[in-house]
Amino acid sequence: MDERAGRTERFEEHRSHLHAVAYRMLGSASEADDAVQEAWLRLNRADTDDVANLGGWLTTVVARVCLSMLRTRRTRREESLEAQMSDRALGPGDGPDPERETLLADSVGMALLVVLDTLAPAERLAFVLHDMFAVPFDEIGAMIERSPAAARQLASRARRRVKGGTPVADADLARQRRVVDAFLAASRGGDFEALVALLDPDVVFHADRAAGPTRHPIVLRGAHAVVKGASAASARARLSQPALVNGAVGLVMAPRGRLILALAFTVRDEKITAIDVIADPERLRELDLGVLDI
Repeated sequence: MDERAGRTERFEEHRSHLHAVAYRMLGSASEADDAVQEAWLRLNRADTDDVANLGGWLTTVVARVCLSMLRTRRTRREESLEAQMSDRALGPGDGPDPERETLLADSVGMALLVVLDTLAPAERLAFVLHDMFAVPFDEIGAMIERSPAAARQLASRARRRVKGGTPVADADLARQRRVVDAFLAASRGGDFEALVALLDPDVVFHADRAAGPTRHPIVLRGAHAVVKGASAASARARLSQPALVNGAVGLVMAPRGRLILALAFTVRDEKITAIDVIADPERLRELDLGVLDI
C-alpha cells in the first residue's frame, strides 16, 4: 500500500467522528462536509509521521476550522434577518439534500441545535468538545488560545445556556411537559376533542405578525376558536419539538436546526391558559431557550 492510500484509509477511519464533531459545531451538514474536507486537505499538507494520536490531531484540526467558520458567520450577523426570512420560505423538502439535513437535525435534537446557535463560537466549541466528545480542557484551551480554566468556564457558561437560564422546579417542568406533549400529539393527530380538553375555556392565543398569513397579529379567545386555529397549523406541529422557552416548556419549529418559530405556553392547573406564537426574528433572538432531557 502506497503512502497516499495508507493516509486515505487512516483518515476514513475517523471521518464519521469528524463529521459528528463538525455538525454539532456548525449545525449544517453541508458546512460540516466542508470542514471535514478541509481537514483532509490539511492532513495531506502536513507531516504527521510523529503524530501518535491521529484521531486527536484531526479532531483539533476540524474544531479549529469550525471555530473559524463560526467566527466568520458571526461577523455577518447583519445578513441574518434576510437569511431567516429565506429559511422561513423553505419547506422541509427544499434546499440541498434536505432529507439528510432533517435526519441529522432529528438525531442530534432540533432544540439543541437551536440553542447551540445562540452561543459564542468559543463557548460552542468548549461545550461540544467537552460535554459531547469528552475532550480535555487543556486541549480545548490550546485550540482557542486560553487556559484550561478559561475553557472550563466557557463550557460551564454554555451548559447553563443549553439548560435554560431560568431555573424551574422539576415538578413544575414535569407537569408542563405532560400538557405540552399532549398538546403536540393532539395537534399532530388532528384530535380536536383532546385539544379542547387541554385548553382553559378562556384561553388566549396570540401570534405575532410574522407568524400568520396576514401582516397583522392574530388574537383568538376561547378554546374552540383556538382549536380551529390549531387545525390550520397542523403541518407546523409535525415539524416542532419541545424545548424550554423563557424557562417554561414550549415548542420550537426549526427545520434543519434553524429556528423560525416558537410557542410559549402558560399552564395552570393542567390547562393551557395562553399560547404565544413567536416568529418575528427580533423576538426570536430575545428568547431564553433551553433543552429538555439532556
